[in-house]
Amino acid sequence: MAETALDRSVAGLQPWLDPVAEPLTAAVHQAYDAAGDNGRALKNVAHGVWLGHPLHPVFTDVPLGSWTTAMALDAAESVTGDAAYGRGADLAIGVGLAGAVGAAITGLTDWSETDGRAKRLGLLHGLLNVSATSLFALSLGLRRSRARGAGRACSVAGLAIAGVAAYFGGRLVYGERIGVNHADEGGPDTFTPVMAAADVQAGRMRKGEANGVSVMVARQQDRVCGLAEHCSHLGGPLSEGKLRKDSVVCPWHGSEFRLSDGQVINGPATHPQPCFDVRERDGQIEVKRS
Repeated sequence: MAETALDRSVAGLQPWLDPVAEPLTAAVHQAYDAAGDNGRALKNVAHGVWLGHPLHPVFTDVPLGSWTTAMALDAAESVTGDAAYGRGADLAIGVGLAGAVGAAITGLTDWSETDGRAKRLGLLHGLLNVSATSLFALSLGLRRSRARGAGRACSVAGLAIAGVAAYFGGRLVYGERIGVNHADEGGPDTFTPVMAAADVQAGRMRKGEANGVSVMVARQQDRVCGLAEHCSHLGGPLSEGKLRKDSVVCPWHGSEFRLSDGQVINGPATHPQPCFDVRERDGQIEVKRS
């Protein structure tokens, strides 16, 4: 994705965000960890594990749509003088503020599991959204105090900032590939050798290749299982992770996948891990796409 002048203009500012990013990341992790198993369950909900893709984009449409509607209703009130349009605008702003809370919680949860440039860009995206939300909250307060002109001005400024924030949100998805599936796709349609059976001892994992696709092979519970090597969250090497009784945990951000079918047990991953049929034959471990 080509870099724009706007991207270049903020690139120099991003390293200054690091002193904020790391303590905030730690605070998010500590908040969920402090709640134990319930915290893990809530974190999975916020990531969107149950949905099969990130939950954050679902919420982002609510404030943007509501606040754009409020602007249109404000314009209608200005043209017609009908106060009913103004009441509708106020309601739309309130709905947008409620949606912004959900977007903030889910976005912060996803952001805490990113690194490097994506983490800095995500923090900038979040700070802009906080600014936009604050302006709309101020707008609603001014409107209720009968300062509707000032309230409308805050709405215009808030929507402009929200638009810039949405642009950086797009860069996170399409430029940094945050929230998309990073797992290797494809694989052989027929059983193909990937390694010698003796190379995978009980309770161990190994990385192999099958038709150019990286495969993680694990021997656990008297069976051999195969998943795509690169974690669907951000591409972490599963063969270097932690092997549990029935699952594997990514070493990068802790996503956990079931060995039998690749389904997500714990996020931040939301996309299941591609699974392979595995067999042992003539001293070789062979895999094919399920």
